[in-house]
Amino acid sequence: MFGYAGKIAKINLSTGTVGDYTISDKDREMFLGGKTLAAKIIYDSFKSKVEAFSEENIIVITTSPLASSTSPCSSRFNVSTISPLTGLLVSSNCGGSFGLHLKRAGYDGLVICGKSKEKVYVEITTEDISIRNATHLWGKNTSEVQDLLGGKNIGKFVIGIGGENIVRYAAVISEERAAGRGGVGAVFGFKNLKGIIASGKESTETFDKQNFKNHNLNWIKSLKKHILTGQQLPKLGTASLVSMMNYRNQFATKNYSRGSYHDFERINGETLRQDHLIKNKGCVTCPIQCGRVVKAYGKEVKGPELETLGLLGSNLLNNDMQSIINLNHLCDEYGIDTISFGSTVGFAMELNEKGLWKNGLTFGDCSRLEELVKKVATREGIGNELAEGTKRIAAKYGGRDFAMNVKGLEIAAYEPRAAQGMGLGYATSNRGGCHLNGGYLVVLEGLGLNVSGRIARGKAAYTIFFQDLMEAVSAGGTCLFTTYSLLPQVLINNPNKSLVRFINRVIPYYGWLVGFLHNNAWLMSFNLKGVLPHPASLRLVTGLKVTIGSFLKTGERGYNLERIINIRQGLKSSDDTLPKRLTSELQRADDPDSKVKLEVMIQDYYKIRGWDEQGVPTKRRLKKLGLEGYSL
Repeated sequence: MFGYAGKIAKINLSTGTVGDYTISDKDREMFLGGKTLAAKIIYDSFKSKVEAFSEENIIVITTSPLASSTSPCSSRFNVSTISPLTGLLVSSNCGGSFGLHLKRAGYDGLVICGKSKEKVYVEITTEDISIRNATHLWGKNTSEVQDLLGGKNIGKFVIGIGGENIVRYAAVISEERAAGRGGVGAVFGFKNLKGIIASGKESTETFDKQNFKNHNLNWIKSLKKHILTGQQLPKLGTASLVSMMNYRNQFATKNYSRGSYHDFERINGETLRQDHLIKNKGCVTCPIQCGRVVKAYGKEVKGPELETLGLLGSNLLNNDMQSIINLNHLCDEYGIDTISFGSTVGFAMELNEKGLWKNGLTFGDCSRLEELVKKVATREGIGNELAEGTKRIAAKYGGRDFAMNVKGLEIAAYEPRAAQGMGLGYATSNRGGCHLNGGYLVVLEGLGLNVSGRIARGKAAYTIFFQDLMEAVSAGGTCLFTTYSLLPQVLINNPNKSLVRFINRVIPYYGWLVGFLHNNAWLMSFNLKGVLPHPASLRLVTGLKVTIGSFLKTGERGYNLERIINIRQGLKSSDDTLPKRLTSELQRADDPDSKVKLEVMIQDYYKIRGWDEQGVPTKRRLKKLGLEGYSL
C-alpha cells in the first residue's frame, strides 16, 4: 500500500522471539497510523483490564503514512501503552528521529510484549531485529546511552534512570525530544527495556509524486507566511505564549491557585530569546523551527517549552530562567516528564504550606529543585514519594481538591478557569489531564483568537471538533502546530478591530453548526488545501480517498475506540471531572464566571459525541464509525 513500509514487528521480551504483527489494508484505511492505529492494536491485544506493570501490558510504537516523506513537520511518531499513572490507555507523541529511522528500516511500527528477565535493548535494521544485553547501559542518562548506541543515521529511543527506577511519569527520549506524558518510560523500565535503535535505507512509494511535491512546497510557503508558524513560533518558540496566557489569567501559578504570575516577564519568551537563546532548532522536515537551543552546565541543550516554563516556573513561584533551563535539561537526562514533575512538586509545596505533609518544600525556594530531580529519578528519600505523582500522594496525605490531575495525569500549564473549553478538554481527554488530547481549545480562548474563556456556550461542540482534528493529525503523523493554519490571520493581527471583536463574540453561538457538521461529516467530502492541507497530503501519498470529512471521521473513530479501551480499563463518567479547585473556587472573587462550569458542558459533550448519559459510546455511534464489532 502506498505510503506504508508494510510491516509491523512483534517482539516478545519474555521469550526473546520476533515475528510479524498483521495489519490489513482495511485497518490502515480506517485508522491510518499513529495513536489511532495503536489503539486498534491494543484493543485487539487484550479483552479485559490489564495492569500497567504486568507482562500482559504491551508497548505499541507506530509511525504514519507521511513519516519519511517530504511532507512538512511529518517526523512525529507515537508510543502507546497502559499508563502507570492513570491505569488507562496513554499515547505519547515524539518529534525525535526514531520514527523516521524505524520506517527506513522497513517497519511501520512495533508491538512489544512480555518482560525480559535481563536488562536489554532492541536493535532493528533492514535485515534483522535483535534483542541485546544492556547491562553496560543501565544506570546511564539518556544522552550517554544514545552516544554509546552509535552515531549518525541511527534512530534511538531510550529511557534514563527515571525509567529504570519506574518513576510513574518517566519519559522516553529520542535525541532531545521526549515521549513525555503518562509514564511510558516506567513501562519500559518495568519490562527491563533500556531502549530501541533503528537504522536502514528503505523508502516507501508515493501515489502521486509530482502533485505531492507541489502540494508540500505550497504548504511550506503557507506555514512560513502565517503569523504563528512563520513569525511567532520561529522567533520565540512555544514560550511566546507565556505573556499572552498571563495577561488572560490562563497561566498556572502557585499550584493553580491563580492564573497570573507577577514575575512572568522573567520567564517569558522574550527573556528566553534575549538572554539565553543560542539558535533555533526543529524536528526533521520542519520549516517552523520552534525549538530553542540554550546552555545548561556549560553545554548546548534543548530549551524549555511553554509547559515547562509554567510548571517549573510560575507554578512553583520560580522566577529564575536559568534554573528552569537546568531543571528541564536534568529531566530530559533522567527521563522524567517536566509537567508531572513540576505539578507534583507544586502540590507537595502546598501540602507543606497547609501542614498536611511536612516535607520542607516551599514556594519560591527553588534552591533544592535540581537535587530533587535526581532524588525523584533514583527514588531516594522524599523523591520516592514524589515519583508516585499527585493522585497517589493525595491518597496518602490528603489535598485531593488541589491535586491538579485528571484521571491521575497532571494537567498542563493552562489555567482553565479562564478557559472553559480547555477545562472541558482536560476532563474528557482520553489520556487524562492533557491539553493536546483534550482538544487545545485554549487556542480559541486567548492564544490565537480571543473568544471569551469565561463563556461555556458552544464549547462542547468546539472541543469535540478539535479533539477529533488533533486525533486525525496525529494519526497522519504531522505536528499539531500545522493546524494553526486554520486560524485566519486577520483575527490574530487585528484583535481589537471591530469586526474581529464581533466575530469572537458570535463564535460561541455557532457551536450548534459545528456539532451538526460533526454528526454529518459526509457534507465535508472535499478538500481545502489552503485551510487544512493534511487530508490532501494523505490522499497524494496513499491514494486513499481522504477528504476533510473522512479525515475528521478517522479522528472521531480513534477517539471513540480509545474511550472503549478506557471503559474496559474501568473508566466511569464520574472520572470525566476536574479538581474541585477549578470547579468550586473562583479564580477571581469578584467574578462568578471565573470557575469551570463543567456540569453545564459535559452532558452537551456526551450528546454531541453520540454517547449515553454515562459517557459510553452508543451502538448507533459505533456503527456510524464502522466500529460495530468493537464491544466493551
